[in-house]
Amino acid sequence: MFRLETDRALIQAFRPRDRRVIEMPKGVSFPYFVRDYLAWTETSGARVYLVFAASGSVRPIGIIFRRDSLGGERMASMCEWCHTYGASEVGLLTTDVNSKRRVGVSLCADLRCKDRLEDAADRAGRHPGEMLAELRARMSRFAQEVLGIKVESSSSVELSGDRN
Repeated sequence: MFRLETDRALIQAFRPRDRRVIEMPKGVSFPYFVRDYLAWTETSGARVYLVFAASGSVRPIGIIFRRDSLGGERMASMCEWCHTYGASEVGLLTTDVNSKRRVGVSLCADLRCKDRLEDAADRAGRHPGEMLAELRARMSRFAQEVLGIKVESSSSVELSGDRN
C-alpha cells in the first residue's frame, strides 16, 4: 500500500520521457491511497497507465503502455503477469525502453490483473494476498530488468543522505 499525496506525486512516478503524455485518471482525488496498484486507460483507449510500488521502494513506479493493434483476427494468448487466458482480454502492450528501443509484452489489455486474480482466489476459496504479491513482483521485475528502471529503496536513500 502507498499513498499519492498530490497529482504531482502521481506524475513524478513516471520517467521524465513519459510525463508529457500523461492523461490523469478520472475520479481520483488526492491524497489517494493505493492498495496494490493503480491502472487506468486514457479516453482514446490508445494508452494504458500503471503505477505500483515495488517491494522496499520509497516511491512508486509508473509505466505507460501503448495498445498496439496488429489488425486481423485476434489470437488467444496468456497474460504474462496474472496468467489470464483469452483473445479479447489479453493483447500486446508496448512501451519505450529508450528513444531507439520498444518492447512488447502480452498483458491484460486493461491491466485489471488484480481483479482477475481476486476473482480466481474467491472461486478457489483462497486469500488473494500471495497471488497479488507475485503480481507486483512480476511488475517490478519488468520495470527493472526490461526497462532498466532503478528501484529506489529506503536503504539507498539513507546511504545517499549519509554521503553528504
